[in-house]
Amino acid sequence: MMAIVEDRLRLFPDTTTIDRDELRIGGHSLSSLAERFGTPLYIYDRATMDASAGKYRDSLKRHYPGNSSVTYAGKAFLCRAIARWVNQQRLWLDCTGETEMAVARAGGLNAASLIVHGTNKSTADLEYALRQAGTIAVDNLSELNRIASIFRSMGQSQFSGQPFPELWLRLQPGLAVATHHVYTQTGQADSKFGMTAEEIIEALRIGRSAGLHITGLHFHQGSNFRNPDPLVPAIELALDLAKEAGFEGAWHFCPGGGWGIAYHEEELPHPDVDLYVRVIARHVLRSCRANGLSLPILHLEPGRSLAARAGVAIYRVGAIKRRGRRTWLLADGGLADNPRPALYGAKYSCLPAAGLGRELGESVSIAGPYCESGDVMIEGLRLPRMQEGELIAVPVSGAYHLSMSSNYNGARRPAVVWLERSQARLIIRRETLADLSQRDLPFA
Repeated sequence: MMAIVEDRLRLFPDTTTIDRDELRIGGHSLSSLAERFGTPLYIYDRATMDASAGKYRDSLKRHYPGNSSVTYAGKAFLCRAIARWVNQQRLWLDCTGETEMAVARAGGLNAASLIVHGTNKSTADLEYALRQAGTIAVDNLSELNRIASIFRSMGQSQFSGQPFPELWLRLQPGLAVATHHVYTQTGQADSKFGMTAEEIIEALRIGRSAGLHITGLHFHQGSNFRNPDPLVPAIELALDLAKEAGFEGAWHFCPGGGWGIAYHEEELPHPDVDLYVRVIARHVLRSCRANGLSLPILHLEPGRSLAARAGVAIYRVGAIKRRGRRTWLLADGGLADNPRPALYGAKYSCLPAAGLGRELGESVSIAGPYCESGDVMIEGLRLPRMQEGELIAVPVSGAYHLSMSSNYNGARRPAVVWLERSQARLIIRRETLADLSQRDLPFA
């Protein structure tokens, strides 16, 4: 049983320890954090995020001789504190829409560090991006035509002091990576994302005739995958297109991201970052040599693997229902702050915050308080015989939880705490009743 606990601990942040039979992260006991800030509570361990970013930078230095960068996915989780961390790490930030761009800029990021994504950017999004971002990843021909129209109507003079953003074209390679659910695949031929090779060529013609600055190609095949081999034919297709397009000099190439991470002890070990980077770098170098292309500035979008393991969700167990072979632990959070299990069957693990020396003698299902049968976070997990009022800690909760959270059943989004150098700082306060009611206007 201790081997199971040890495996689960490998899912937690780097600074996790056990002291006096209690879980501690960043020097803080989870019980003390829950007492201070309440539950449900999300915590982020900066040391783990720093180490994750460092792995990508180090691997790129080892395997890629050209210029390169690492991009944090704002959609994984974004607030001003995260934007500040991205800025300190000298990463790029992937944004979607005005709100994410505004948060990024408020967190101190400059325009040159922002790349804007989205399959159906509104005119307001585009106008904001043209002034606040350094790069726009163009998803379709309609979007490109609207950018050209806005550019003509606004005039280059309106961008004095800041260059007009560079444009990358998003390719739909017609190839997906293997993920655990179809909803996390993005590169297949019938995907809603990106343009076909033929549309890319047409986009180049439109963009250049309009005087737009098209400097790169981008694609993305899926999220949370573990085998980099399907990237290879997509890289070759994209670089063949780059040759046809005549890219040269300081051009940009982004083969997406989405490298996976283990969420459950059965999924260990965590996928190897160096393998992912090495495969990409090797085939970019090989294809560029074969096509006579200058080496691009290589951009990687690690996505969840920068933030997921740094985050832990802490819940308090309320009612416990022991019914025959099934035991339900009903926690004070779930579907509203983490829709991933209901959305695409994501599998999680957890540990009690205290009393870790107990035998894992009971198989439990952990559900939240919401009026949905799909509000189940974890099923069939061995835990000690838990008591009402105990705390549980769910690791690998740093990505695609809070960014997809909701107010379902009137839920108030959790507080978020940043752990750095033994300090615990509240970076997002818990929502209040006033927060939920202020948009609800009187109606007589």
